[in-house]
Amino acid sequence: MKTILYTTDFSNNSVAALKYAYKMSEQMETRLVVAHVFNYPTIIGMEGLDEPFPHTEESAFKMHRTKLEEFCQEHLGNVWKNPNIQLQAVENNSVVKGIIATAEEWHAYLIVVGMKGGSVIREMIMGSTTKHLIEKAPCPVLSIPTNTSYIQPKIIVYATDFEEEDVYAIRKLAEMADQFDAVIKIVHIATQKEYQGDLQMEWFKKTLKEKVSYERIDFEVLFSEDIFNTLRIYLGDINADLMVMLERGHKSIVKKWFHRDLVKKMESYGKVPLLSFRGSNHQLFYFKHAL
Repeated sequence: MKTILYTTDFSNNSVAALKYAYKMSEQMETRLVVAHVFNYPTIIGMEGLDEPFPHTEESAFKMHRTKLEEFCQEHLGNVWKNPNIQLQAVENNSVVKGIIATAEEWHAYLIVVGMKGGSVIREMIMGSTTKHLIEKAPCPVLSIPTNTSYIQPKIIVYATDFEEEDVYAIRKLAEMADQFDAVIKIVHIATQKEYQGDLQMEWFKKTLKEKVSYERIDFEVLFSEDIFNTLRIYLGDINADLMVMLERGHKSIVKKWFHRDLVKKMESYGKVPLLSFRGSNHQLFYFKHAL
């Protein structure tokens, strides 16, 4: 059974993501793993005692497991007791490493997080966890804005920069879109400095159709110097349900114009769920092949 991994810090910002992950897993008939990463302090200066405070580790796992149960009960009701929903407390001194380890353990094909983390955990601040996950996770990361309700994705926007890695990502995205019978709208925003954006799109369209069989794909080139606002308005005009970006490691997010400043703006925009692929691990995506 395929697995969606949702991670929480118990903040208000993570509630919408929990409900979204549950509804998505229900519709796609996947397993949902609800995880919380915690770290209990180490005790030093207690020489000769293997366990200075007996059952500290056991008690910590039990406490955080109980918090997960209470969190799910409050926001999902009794449905969290469904056998397809698994709760897992994870001990790690790094939130990001804990999430990645859990994703690898479950062969998750998707990680769902709230777009902003809570201040009670030092790494869960203003999207830093999401940013690091995008850079390192073995599967795509879906960021859910606060107060977002689940709507079956029908219009998915993929912003392209005409790179080969875009083709791999769109091919994987098409596997998801097919399950929702969604339209993928591939958009490129061209600036005055760019040469022949329309011709590049025609080349990309031909290349993509040779490698991607999904038919419900539209293509569009927009011309603007204000990339963020053009993209923001475009998402609103077409009532987009999902925005998709590709992280390219050292090339940053979408090499030419989706630089880090724009990504920060998109994360703070907080209107449309943001699905982030990482180009360097496209071969690891678990869509349709998850255990």
